[in-house]
Amino acid sequence: MELSKKKIQSFTDLEVWQKSHKLVLLVYSNTKNFPKEELFSLTSQMRRAAVSITSNIAEGFARQGFKEKLQFYCIAVGSLTELQNQLLIAKDLDYINQAEFEGIVEQATSAHKLLNSFISKTKTFIR
Repeated sequence: MELSKKKIQSFTDLEVWQKSHKLVLLVYSNTKNFPKEELFSLTSQMRRAAVSITSNIAEGFARQGFKEKLQFYCIAVGSLTELQNQLLIAKDLDYINQAEFEGIVEQATSAHKLLNSFISKTKTFIR
């Protein structure tokens, strides 16, 4: 019996986007209880960085040229790295506990690995 791969028609079909989307949801869920004075600083920064990951994957997917796609996927990596830094700050300030931190970091690491693979594959199409 042959297994057929589903044809990718939308950015939402990309596994890298799906993993990153789960990360966005985790960030939103875990920043809900941050102190109110952080609403327009760390909370907002973390949420924007997380959303930027999926937004840049989506925008890159929509671009025609592979160099252009690559540019957006690399921006997504930058946003992911920014989020990882902000997670460390949130943990050090005791805004999230160790278990919450580890859960988000695990999802972020999974998304990061997929994104790096996605970038490597995209590079193979550039001449």
